[in-house]
Amino acid sequence: MLEVTKKLVELLDLSPIGDDHFQGDSEDLGFPHVFGGQVLGQALMAASRTVEDRLCHSLHAYFLRPGNHSMPIDYEVQRVRDGGSFAVRRVIARQDGKEILTGSMSFQTAEEGLSHQFEMPDAPAPETLRSEQEWGKMIADQVPEKLRDVLTRDRPIEIRPVNPGDPFNPQKRPPYRQNWFRAAGSLPDDPVLHRCLLTYASDFSFLGTSLDPHGRTFMSKNMQVASLDHSIWFHRDFRMDEWLLYDKDSPSSSGGRGFNRGNFYTREGVLVASTTQEALIRERQG
Repeated sequence: MLEVTKKLVELLDLSPIGDDHFQGDSEDLGFPHVFGGQVLGQALMAASRTVEDRLCHSLHAYFLRPGNHSMPIDYEVQRVRDGGSFAVRRVIARQDGKEILTGSMSFQTAEEGLSHQFEMPDAPAPETLRSEQEWGKMIADQVPEKLRDVLTRDRPIEIRPVNPGDPFNPQKRPPYRQNWFRAAGSLPDDPVLHRCLLTYASDFSFLGTSLDPHGRTFMSKNMQVASLDHSIWFHRDFRMDEWLLYDKDSPSSSGGRGFNRGNFYTREGVLVASTTQEALIRERQG
């Protein structure tokens, strides 16, 4: 496992502080606030620590307040139900006594059943594409010095965009995006960890899909953007240290909000997870 990936795994490895409460550190990715995917991944890890012999099949969360990446986050897990096949947990994330995220996670015992899926869309192989880090190095001289490290630093999740846009001169494009994702280096055989890592990664470049038809990015002047909620459904087993295609679209934006959907496929075309998110995409006047 690469050192940068080891640090992410350690970030998701929460410390128990008693009575189904856990604490996690925060990381600074160069954003003004805590990366939403970090809070989601840690919340899922906290809930998973209170469930035995069942894996998460769905997660639904609301971002209530921006988090401070210089402070740890406390996670309270509430045991809503333990049934014969399913278990439900509610998780509340807090900083300085204030709730920053609330969510529900459902866990299911493994079973066989009817199976179908959408076919994987066409996409170029990841080996033919540059990583976001490589793109960052190509444009590093165009950004303020304080942002250059953010664009070029080593990352635990390698992202290879299929059709990257120009963040400094965005053009109106159809609301579709594709990225290949994988963790850098090999990971242990822990399905809980792989689900938490996918949850973490699923927030990268997601809300931007709803900005593409308007020729805007999160760097555009007067744009206020933030994730409002996030949902994930886990369909089948997968590994985050193997390439996954994240295929995204945005069916609608209105009222200052953009709606986004995504599907994760293995290289063999197996649909392993689906996501949705609504984001604030408010354009301030003046």
